[in-house]
Amino acid sequence: MNAGAPPGPGGGVEFDRRSGERADRVVGVVADVPAVRKVFHYAVPPALDAQVRIGTQVRVSLHGRRVGGWVTDGDAEPDPGLELRPLLAVRGWGPPPSVLELARWAAWRWAGTLVALLRTASSPVAVRNLPGTRPTGPLAARGPLSAPVASVAPAGGVAAVAGEALRQGVSVVRIAPAADPAPVWDAAAACLAPGPPDRGVLVLAPESERAAEVARRLRVAGWPVALLPGDWAAARAGGVVVVGSRAAAFAPLPRLAAAVVLDAHDQAYHEERTPTWHAWGVVAERARRDGAPCALVSACPSLELLATGRLVTTSRHTERLGWPAVEVVDRRGDDPRLGLFSARAVEGVRWAAAGRDRRVVCIVNRTGGARLVVCSECNEPARCEACGAALELVEDDEPGSSARGVLRCRRCGAGRPPVCAHCGGARLKARRLGVARVRKEVEALTNAPVAVVSGSPKAESDGPPAEDVAVVVGTEAALHRIRRADVVVFLDFDHELLAPRFEAGEQALALLARAARLVGTSAAAGSGLRAPGRVVVQTRLPGDGALQAAVRADPGVLTRADEEVRRQLGLPPFGALARVSGDAAASYADALADASSDGVSVGGADGVFTVRAPDHAVLCDLLAAVARPSGRLRVEVDPVRA
Repeated sequence: MNAGAPPGPGGGVEFDRRSGERADRVVGVVADVPAVRKVFHYAVPPALDAQVRIGTQVRVSLHGRRVGGWVTDGDAEPDPGLELRPLLAVRGWGPPPSVLELARWAAWRWAGTLVALLRTASSPVAVRNLPGTRPTGPLAARGPLSAPVASVAPAGGVAAVAGEALRQGVSVVRIAPAADPAPVWDAAAACLAPGPPDRGVLVLAPESERAAEVARRLRVAGWPVALLPGDWAAARAGGVVVVGSRAAAFAPLPRLAAAVVLDAHDQAYHEERTPTWHAWGVVAERARRDGAPCALVSACPSLELLATGRLVTTSRHTERLGWPAVEVVDRRGDDPRLGLFSARAVEGVRWAAAGRDRRVVCIVNRTGGARLVVCSECNEPARCEACGAALELVEDDEPGSSARGVLRCRRCGAGRPPVCAHCGGARLKARRLGVARVRKEVEALTNAPVAVVSGSPKAESDGPPAEDVAVVVGTEAALHRIRRADVVVFLDFDHELLAPRFEAGEQALALLARAARLVGTSAAAGSGLRAPGRVVVQTRLPGDGALQAAVRADPGVLTRADEEVRRQLGLPPFGALARVSGDAAASYADALADASSDGVSVGGADGVFTVRAPDHAVLCDLLAAVARPSGRLRVEVDPVRA
């Protein structure tokens, strides 16, 4: 296509109007305009020819506007009879061809635009020149560090399995929350030495602060490191260990020598904007294309992670040592007048308030309008008999239905009359919790100041700074922002266990693993037999698989419990799904249903539709084949909160 130029009489390329010289090369360019998905052809002026290659960022004229873009075809064949416009300028280096092809695959896999992914893969500032070739091994000539610093670990620990994890293909490395994963990234960095200089090693961390710490430790060990996004040019040159967070999955390394994704289960790796790609999936595909080993490190790998590669674990003895004591407090028999705190939780917060250098973090991880329906007679939560998720009390529009409504499952859509399945009681109540209420109760219990850590600046401003007090109340944000704790108390964990999403159990266990790592830094004296600190969980579901997995320090307990349910319901990894929403969702869902094949179902209402398919190949081919209607439309493949 010709970037909007009118047909010319001679066809082919034209003279560069600025220099009067004839261009002899035509390139394909994807414009940095999300609404435009076409590839346009432009002539390359001789003055720019040496700078233009696949992936180069350029400036072009498109429909009367000067816009940016990326060269996607270095030697294109334009349509005959069209007069081509020249490239206006070269902005700088862009992603290498291998990353460009990876972005094409990701655009298909998550039903998005190539432009959005190329933005992620490109430098935030113009890069005119790349640094020189770097050493491919430890920087022996620069100081006393002649080899990477070895991590100290017991027999059967992380160091013992690091080599196996980076042997070949994709592996899922399960290590305990308090274990140090340094031996895994050390083994990956060692893959730099024997290879060509354009290869590099990729290490991802879920948060930028942790990525910076990993980069610091690798530099101390003597490896050349590029920390993204600041060191984009060094990463583009290759021969380094590239460290970054989610966006670093598209790091501009020409080729991978090895890759490591730390805490691969973390939801921070999932992009919330469309396309809703996840970093560990991109890195695993990238490693497969380059024939490089890839280690997905996780304390509690999900079923989708486990379906990606072989499982590598430390010894059971070592794994148990890396989990702190997890205490489950069963609240089903508690007197309702006790309120939010069991006797065990009260003991914990008073212990922290009475001593020096002690800290207790109380978690009320409730966001949005979700409510947990509980029987007033037996205190049992209302659960779906089909999939085990929480039920919510909603109005029923059916003629002749009960005025009290119906219990409805948001996960699978099943419903039943508003009666307790455990005792038959008809009195149900909805429990609502919030950090402001919890903070007041804790202050009354301890007669001491209490800090709030949450996503709300207003709520945090009402109390003292978290670093100045012994007791902190917060949402999940507290587990990320607090650096040390002796005890973490989950005041009502049932909101996590019964969340209306199919990954509820896995995400609940991930929260427990995050808390376990936090108390693993406890200064309190322990028995020396396992990680210090303690995690206390208040619940009415003490037998839930996620809780039992944490208590036994064995994530496989939850995996085995969830696998059969997912298989029967056709949920990932035993199927694929996408969520479609927006003003144009209904018409798009109808078009998908008309074009779908056997095994594909499309259902939903109120502007939100779910597309289910037997695998991602069928799902993504369908989404790519059906034209999208005009209007607001959001397509989420692998939705996080489905």
